[in-house]
Amino acid sequence: MGSSVSHAAAPASPPPAVMSPLGLVPPQPDAKENESKAEEKVDYLNLPCPVPYEEIQREALMSLKPELFEGMRFDFTKGLNQKFSLSHSAFMGSMELPQSTEPVKIPTAHYEFGANFIDPKFMLFGRILTDGRLNARSKIDLTDNLILKINAQIQNGPHYSQGTFNFDYKGKDFRTQFQMGNGAFYGLNYIQSVTPNLSLGTEAFWLGHQRKSGIGFAARYNTDKMVAAGQVASTGIVALSYVHKVSEKVSLASDFIYNAMTMDATATFGYDYMLRQCRLRGKLDSNGVVAAFLEERLNMGVNFILSAEIEHAKKDYKFGFGMSVGE
Repeated sequence: MGSSVSHAAAPASPPPAVMSPLGLVPPQPDAKENESKAEEKVDYLNLPCPVPYEEIQREALMSLKPELFEGMRFDFTKGLNQKFSLSHSAFMGSMELPQSTEPVKIPTAHYEFGANFIDPKFMLFGRILTDGRLNARSKIDLTDNLILKINAQIQNGPHYSQGTFNFDYKGKDFRTQFQMGNGAFYGLNYIQSVTPNLSLGTEAFWLGHQRKSGIGFAARYNTDKMVAAGQVASTGIVALSYVHKVSEKVSLASDFIYNAMTMDATATFGYDYMLRQCRLRGKLDSNGVVAAFLEERLNMGVNFILSAEIEHAKKDYKFGFGMSVGE
């Protein structure tokens, strides 16, 4: 009997290389690479609207400038309906005398009553203190693009009360604001997006009482992981800030402020840590001031607050605690 031998099918030979007059044709780019390159193209006709000029460094300010206090504070907010709420705030602590080389503190206490009205197109916040001071803020959406902001502060004594009006116009890829206060302050600023991540702005202002005018320039660059901003004004102030988002919960921040008139410079470094039940912020500046601010959520609508600021050079120590009830 004859034997049959089976042979495995031989692999198909690769297609011959395509030749060009100068040699082999270079490999063609992958389809995914073409798609990624197409996505990287910038549509300069549809750039995002930038943040307002006054909020260019808002991430750094939120991390490095918490509302530190000394003493005891209690805040209570009661919502009467979806739009209207009342607030009560009591504070007992100390206050530093202004323009004193050594920290001179005097005991103080006050109670503050507030009313809030919040609507999608109209917001009004009012506060009145036991010493007679009255603060009011409002935000009115005149149109979809034009917003009016009004701030008023009324105090006892001549020339202490003041009020400001701010018209904010939001365009497709720019914002412009006009401000005036007490008939003696006027300001105009403009900021525009030049790329999806970079925005540039400028401002001009005039102080009637001091007979001074000035101009300023600003730049802001932001991505998903960082925000860098800088401002410079003809008054001699230079302010730079940088915020790095390590993760969704942790941010590192730093800023640098230089005053050319007084030759003073201050650098600050800090962190912002968001946990499930609390938020912790801390900072250290070049003057040796160390500060920390903790907001712990004890229950729904109940927060415990701890504040601490230490300046060893001046032997100035500030500690505070408080409670916040209500949303």
